[in-house]
Amino acid sequence: MTSITKAACIGGGVIGGAWAARFLLGGIDVAMYDPHPDAQRIVGEVIANAERAYAMLTMAPLPSKGQLTFCATLEEAVDGADWIQESVPERLDLKRGVLTQIDAAAHPEALIGSSTSGIMPTELQRDMKHPERMFVAHPYNPVYLLPLAELVGGERTSKETLELAKARLAPIGMKGVILKKEIEAFVGDRLLEAVWREGLWLIHDDICDTETLDDVIRYSFGMRWAQMGLFETYRIAGGEAGMRHFLAQFGPCLSWPWTKLTDVVDLDDALVDKIAGQSDAQSGARGIRDLERIRDENLVGIMQALKAGDGGKGWGAGKILAEFEQHLWAKGGGAKAAPDIAAPLRLVDTRVSAAWVDYNGHMTEHRYLQVFGDTSDALLRLIGVDFAYVEAGHSYYTVETHIRHLGEAKLGQSLYATLQILSCDEKRIRFFSTIHDAATGKALATAEQLMLHVDSKAGKSVSAPADVLSRLTPIAQAHAELPVPDGAGRSVGQR
Repeated sequence: MTSITKAACIGGGVIGGAWAARFLLGGIDVAMYDPHPDAQRIVGEVIANAERAYAMLTMAPLPSKGQLTFCATLEEAVDGADWIQESVPERLDLKRGVLTQIDAAAHPEALIGSSTSGIMPTELQRDMKHPERMFVAHPYNPVYLLPLAELVGGERTSKETLELAKARLAPIGMKGVILKKEIEAFVGDRLLEAVWREGLWLIHDDICDTETLDDVIRYSFGMRWAQMGLFETYRIAGGEAGMRHFLAQFGPCLSWPWTKLTDVVDLDDALVDKIAGQSDAQSGARGIRDLERIRDENLVGIMQALKAGDGGKGWGAGKILAEFEQHLWAKGGGAKAAPDIAAPLRLVDTRVSAAWVDYNGHMTEHRYLQVFGDTSDALLRLIGVDFAYVEAGHSYYTVETHIRHLGEAKLGQSLYATLQILSCDEKRIRFFSTIHDAATGKALATAEQLMLHVDSKAGKSVSAPADVLSRLTPIAQAHAELPVPDGAGRSVGQR
């Protein structure tokens, strides 16, 4: 089986809680074990942030949320789980003991991943009876948004386990990357440690303060890394000659005494106070939860922008998001009743996220069009024009749109959108959509749109097939009995 049916999270801190959120929002039941007295509060806060982030991240229909159960014992938590994620504190003796205990209690075919940031899996699996199914699954915080997990096997981990782990992560929107060999700190943390070490020296030597150092990263190479990584970025820097030219030109610099990568800075009390003071001043009055929410909003915005890359196919983390959404649309989310065709179809429910508002705190103009687009997409799925249909070479294209703004949608406001078909024939659908305030039902915006059925490969309009028309026609006939909505047929500026 390539999907997770039940997950167990052993350890419920920031990482363990975020793993739980990723599973739960993927529709997977989670059993949690953590003896810490504040575990339920901490996990609850992490899950709340994750739900807030997912509301901004995608309009795709999420599956029905999994059920979270806190268990009294580790053995109770792992019972029946086919993916067990260990996220206890980073001490070899503790982790090894917990993993050995998991191994003794879990089903022999259950996968066991460790969230360790750097301990070798061979060390962790030393005392296990079934070490072949244990591996490192090292995520990045926040686990519920960042899609990467480094998958690292030990000496006794089977290759099949790593491939199965990679396959099981994909349906919950994660990308597992399998390392060829185990090494302390794996790939990501080794790179981060190098940058971190150099950063500490720059602060120690008063070259800059923490805010300046962070500004250098986030306003320059940090943005390049977010979408192309290190080597592809440098390939571009090599010009038409590519990586060979870049290495020839800049390779000799590596022998220059620019960095202190082999020197360990002394984190004495004075340096700790210096860094802590600068960091507190940099963040101002913002608490950790505030910073987490800001981080999540920014990550959502970056991932949404990357999703539009490469002609809409997605790039980097945006490509993983696009693939995750395609999976969600194909699955259809939680069970939903068929819409009542005797009334305008209620097709979209959403909330105005922080990524959708302008400087006034109001929803920006292009987000109205996004909601209307999501509404028309929902109509198309209802009549059978789904991903498979589009990939086969046919679709409906919007050829005209007239939007009226009647009110203001504000940050955090719940909305829903309805759609009424005005007319249709073998090639065309003309419809009228309305965005409503979910609390009052008041219309905030309307859009009258015309879509044309096309052969996308031939680049011309063609008649829709009989099976699509058989789903569309009953809706159109029912909507013909409804009053013409106020504003339909109006031109721009007409009173």
